[in-house]
Amino acid sequence: MITFDPAGIETHIADLEREMGSPGFWEDREHALQASRCLERDRSLLSRYRALTEEMNDLDVLYQMAVELEDDKEMELISRQGSSLEHAIKTFRIELCLANPYDLADCYLSVNSGAGGTDSQDWAQMLLRMYGRWCERAGFKAKLLNVAPGEEAGIRSATLEIKGRYAYGHLKGEKGVHRLVRISPFDAAHRRHTSFAAISVVPITKEQELEIDPKDLRIDTYHSSGAGGQHVNVTDSAVRITHLPTRVVVSCQNERSQRQNKETAMQVLRSRLAELLRQQEARKLEELQGTLKEIEWGSQIRSYVLHPYRMVKDHRTNIETGNVDAVLDGDLRRFVEGYLESNY
Repeated sequence: MITFDPAGIETHIADLEREMGSPGFWEDREHALQASRCLERDRSLLSRYRALTEEMNDLDVLYQMAVELEDDKEMELISRQGSSLEHAIKTFRIELCLANPYDLADCYLSVNSGAGGTDSQDWAQMLLRMYGRWCERAGFKAKLLNVAPGEEAGIRSATLEIKGRYAYGHLKGEKGVHRLVRISPFDAAHRRHTSFAAISVVPITKEQELEIDPKDLRIDTYHSSGAGGQHVNVTDSAVRITHLPTRVVVSCQNERSQRQNKETAMQVLRSRLAELLRQQEARKLEELQGTLKEIEWGSQIRSYVLHPYRMVKDHRTNIETGNVDAVLDGDLRRFVEGYLESNY
């Protein structure tokens, strides 16, 4: 159940402000940045709570007056204002679910095609477009950092940098395997195919000052591919970095120079290694508690069926819709919010 304690939030804000004013607070950079994010979130929530409460009280007064005066026009206006307030309150409730210290952060979202050849690569490209359209709808800024085209169609992999308030918080529930069932446009016999693609999402955090030994890196340069303007296919500006101990591979090709691509690729690498460390710590904690969840890459979170019927269903929340076209065009709100509310 989602609850909000204004008095408790005020006390927490005062405690954080007192802590941040103490000597040596910034010596532990990671703790200091997490505390700063918590303070920013608490202040924002408290301010919005007060504004919503004031608006609700004002609307109640106007409603009582309109009832006494039997003013139908005023009642119609109050009804519209009430609908707007209801939407604002729902948005506030969703934000209450975003309590993780990393939820406020920007993030990297990566798409990787699974087994299934051209169909899966085409499906990966459809997912890339879907999340790009979702970012437009939600007011986030998405930048394509890297894309590896498929052999015949679609893409093998791609990475988006997504910036905006609570970008990671909203998208963290999209991690996992996405399944598509349809009549294959690449099958001359028009048979039904099942395709898989995996989504990974990692937060971009300022405290990621991981010490990476240069000896642990293999850095390759190559020609950029795909659309990108005059800087594509001119020089070996694209960069691929492999972290040898973990086999984590990141690429960047859409910056203007090899140096910029290398810097961006290193940022992505640090984010992924930091997320890997957090996952390892979480698994250790789960083992101590006696519960170990399935490996993320083995979990199918959502199915998109285009044939023999049309349905998108989230297997974790059981939320479903028959409007497949809207979902593939970026209308993911019910799935994103449903996941957050079910895990609060």
